[in-house]
Amino acid sequence: MTFLSTLLEVSNLAPFGYGLAGIGAGLAAIGAGLGIGNIGKSGMEAIARQPEATGDIRSNMIIAAALVEAVALFANVVCLLVILMK
Repeated sequence: MTFLSTLLEVSNLAPFGYGLAGIGAGLAAIGAGLGIGNIGKSGMEAIARQPEATGDIRSNMIIAAALVEAVALFANVVCLLVILMK
């Protein structure tokens, strides 16, 4: 935290940092959406190939989607910290 605040104080790019943090939050949301969509697509293809393994595939899909969503949540928290830090 101290390094980031010192960097923002030294540079004259603080207003750009706030805008770029907003763009970063949006990109994190887009990346999470694409990742979860890809997980769902692959899971549906796997279920179509092996219908008897539906339960295992579904549970693995849920775990993978939760991990992707957690990374997006952490990225949004970092972006909010950049925006709200003074």
